[in-house]
Amino acid sequence: MANLGRELRRSGAIGGNRVMTTGESLATRLASTPMLAKDVGVTPPTIRTHVAAEFPLDTLVAAKGSITVSVCIPARNEEPTVGAIVGAIRSTLVDSLGLVDEIIVIDDHSSDRTAERAAEAGARVVRAAEVLTAYGEGHGKGEALWKSLYASTGDIVIWCDADVRDFDIRFITGLLGPLLIDPDLGFVKGFYERPDDGQVRGGGRVTELVARPLFTLLLPELAGIVQPLSGEYGGRRTVLEQVPFVEAYGVDIAMLIDIAAMFGTNAIAQVDLGKRVHRNRPLNELSPMAAQVMQAALRRIAPGLAADHAVLNPPDLEPIEIVYRERPPLVTVPEYLAAHPR
Repeated sequence: MANLGRELRRSGAIGGNRVMTTGESLATRLASTPMLAKDVGVTPPTIRTHVAAEFPLDTLVAAKGSITVSVCIPARNEEPTVGAIVGAIRSTLVDSLGLVDEIIVIDDHSSDRTAERAAEAGARVVRAAEVLTAYGEGHGKGEALWKSLYASTGDIVIWCDADVRDFDIRFITGLLGPLLIDPDLGFVKGFYERPDDGQVRGGGRVTELVARPLFTLLLPELAGIVQPLSGEYGGRRTVLEQVPFVEAYGVDIAMLIDIAAMFGTNAIAQVDLGKRVHRNRPLNELSPMAAQVMQAALRRIAPGLAADHAVLNPPDLEPIEIVYRERPPLVTVPEYLAAHPR
């Protein structure tokens, strides 16, 4: 298989304000390339990897210049943790340093006091149900991310999960650092250690059992990504606005594949964010997540192989519909172009 970065990287600087052409999609390229054993038995290219400690605060403040930064936090029923996350970002990165220009919590149909806690801590709360309603009022992680990109204003957008129990500002500065220091980077993915039963482990179960094996076997160009499904990542608006957003949990892997296809693996970096503690989901909740991840990835790697509509039948539980939906690249949405003029 030809090197993804060399074949698909587009001309023009990622860090500028120019709109980049998308060209041939990764799905089109792979659909026309037989996936033979010799194709996947290659050494994956190195993904640029950093450690959060490489980016001290004074270095980032000096590098920021006129670049604007938004931190967006998608949240659904995260009342216990969202306030502390917003408060930490607000006090240090907004009020003290001016490194972050806005914090947006996109409230994804919460039934608890998530919105109130976020607002009290200093975030601008945007209700997902009230944004771009002509394109749907449903819920889901990808839907919330898409709407937060519309609602935010920053040249760089950083996303952070709302269920982190041991939040530290390095989760933001570690992701922001490479984007401020290197104008050729368009997207940065975080990875971390996850304590489990007293032991420090790597990625979550869906990451280790689904996402990483998929990349290893079918997309070795991305096999060097440590945690393809991590919820901490960010990029330049000029990159993010050009990719579709899968509505549900397939959004993380789909975004990674689409950005690699459009801009090449050289436009992607990853950062070790250290240790992270968050809510672990029971196994029965992971099955639909795993199905959505596989569905989104296979739709790009081998179009037509995975159904867009399926029913998962876990033993002794109610059937679960697995439906593929995606929101269009925001650069194609008239309302977005009106809110974010070129």
